[in-house]
Amino acid sequence: MSIISRPLVAALSVASLVLSVTVLGASVASADEVDTTPGTVVEVEELAADLWLPGTAEAKRITYWTVGSDGAPALSTGAFFVPEGTAPEGGWPVIGWAHGTSGLADDCAPSLVGPADADRDRQYLGTWLGQGYAIAATDYVGLGTPGLMPYLDGKVSAHSVVDSVKASRQVEDSLSNKWVVVGQSQGGGAAITTGRYATEYGGPELDYRGAVGTGVPANIELALLPLGPGILPVAAGKGLTTYLLYILAGLRYAHPEIDLNSYLTEQGRQLVDRAEGVCVLAAEDEFEGTISGDLFAKPLNQIPNFYGLVNDYMGVPTSGYDRPVFIGQGLTDVDVPAPAALSLVAQLKANGQDVTLHTYPTDHSGALLQSQADSVPFVKHLFE
Repeated sequence: MSIISRPLVAALSVASLVLSVTVLGASVASADEVDTTPGTVVEVEELAADLWLPGTAEAKRITYWTVGSDGAPALSTGAFFVPEGTAPEGGWPVIGWAHGTSGLADDCAPSLVGPADADRDRQYLGTWLGQGYAIAATDYVGLGTPGLMPYLDGKVSAHSVVDSVKASRQVEDSLSNKWVVVGQSQGGGAAITTGRYATEYGGPELDYRGAVGTGVPANIELALLPLGPGILPVAAGKGLTTYLLYILAGLRYAHPEIDLNSYLTEQGRQLVDRAEGVCVLAAEDEFEGTISGDLFAKPLNQIPNFYGLVNDYMGVPTSGYDRPVFIGQGLTDVDVPAPAALSLVAQLKANGQDVTLHTYPTDHSGALLQSQADSVPFVKHLFE
């Protein structure tokens, strides 16, 4: 049932909006009376049939409340998938799926168009469905909802993931409260960060068991510190350039107080603006050949407390985990090079965290698929 119509959803603002709709026969007079509790469902609709994953018995697209980068209520969309067969006693255990980079524009949302790497992700997620797990798949705040997705904002992504599980269970009563988080690339960082906050954000209604991340973009905030005019003076790989532009766009949106535009050249501002509207595969082609050093008018490290700001924004936590963590890494990955994951694992181990590392002789996408030989038994053990 549609609880609030799509035109109203697109216009919702917690700060200022007066609306008049009917919710299950009851009149809602103002935005102040809308329940914005994280995980509260706003709208349920059919998920396009061509977006169903292999092995899906039922799927829905949902809009739900979560938390934005300013700490205020924000909307996210997503989808959930129920596996074929009869649910076990207590319901289907849940995989909270954190997707990889798809873009920042609303029409890049996986619940609208599917994952950016459809063949890879459909195969991967279909394996989890075949193992008897339901999947709750967030789009993240701002991707398909008002505002811009704050790309790589770990805590916002964690809220989106946790609250997608809550929202999916609100709609589908065959889902268990037992769940794990799994993610790749952008979603690998989101999954591991979610693992740090899942118990806190989920509260007593969810039973969080652990995290799986592959291609985890850890410690890459360090790569932002030296950036400025002339650095780097050569074109990076087209994927890396796109990721940088998405990071700058997300940081600019989440932290307007730093006036990031004043640190960018005219070309830099134009490309960051453009990055907000182009999905990842088209963006990689469009931005190929861009010289990173040409984007900046001033060094980013002139931003007051720049490291503290970006570390809080996108740094993957290195302590405070209360459940096991699995990290998978491709040794020939050029999107998220292996030292990122290896350094994160070293930090986690130094802090006494329960982390398991598996490496694979393959690239970014290959590691996702090859990791299931290890992650499937790892997750099964978490539910025993």
